[in-house]
Amino acid sequence: MLFAVTFSLCLAVLGFALPQDLEKRQRAAVITRCTVPNTAALTFDDGPYSYIYDVSKMLKANGALGTFFFNGNNWGCIYSTENAKRVKFAYDQGHQIASHTWSHKDMTTLSWDRIHDEMWKVEQALQRITGATPAFMRPPYGNYNNLVLDASGIRKQSVVIWDFDSGDSTGVSPADQKARFTQLANRRPSTILSLQHEVHASSVYDVLPHAISQLKAKGYRLVTVAECLGRAPYQSVGAPSPRTDAWKC
Repeated sequence: MLFAVTFSLCLAVLGFALPQDLEKRQRAAVITRCTVPNTAALTFDDGPYSYIYDVSKMLKANGALGTFFFNGNNWGCIYSTENAKRVKFAYDQGHQIASHTWSHKDMTTLSWDRIHDEMWKVEQALQRITGATPAFMRPPYGNYNNLVLDASGIRKQSVVIWDFDSGDSTGVSPADQKARFTQLANRRPSTILSLQHEVHASSVYDVLPHAISQLKAKGYRLVTVAECLGRAPYQSVGAPSPRTDAWKC
């Protein structure tokens, strides 16, 4: 006991951070709502997927931008020619791209090393394809624990959840999803941070046009997560990398 106390004091005197200090400094912030009034951030999980072009077209036609939380290997390998093209397209169109981890596992069931593996592999893919290093991540299912927050903090990322769920991933019908958006718009909260998915046709072609119409009618600006927080979307931005044999899942 005396040794442990003495050792800790020595570390403190020498300027080394103690474990509890590291925890306080590195643990990521959890974002559950936007902070810039009159903004609505529509977010789309689980891609890249083929519908992304039409999602972008609908958003851009209404002066809007979205945020795409991409997986590395969920509905397809991010390195495939088509999926890499989809990621780069979204980025080039001005939408925000962010991490949804590599393979969409429940991060609270993983070890420290596995958590980092899930994070860095998709970050590396996004860096290779676009040149950008994301500043935000969303854990699959919205599940996180202190290990996930510590890992995100070390990686200098904030954890993004939501304050409105369309229900498209839990079996809610398109009609009920649209009713949810109508009710939300009528409540008129100051800000909205939504959860939607780009991999369901009904979410894209049936629900999204209604959501955009309802929110615009109430005067919301449809922006990225970064813009609705008044923050930068990326830690750094550089040139994309040329494709190599390392681009594989």
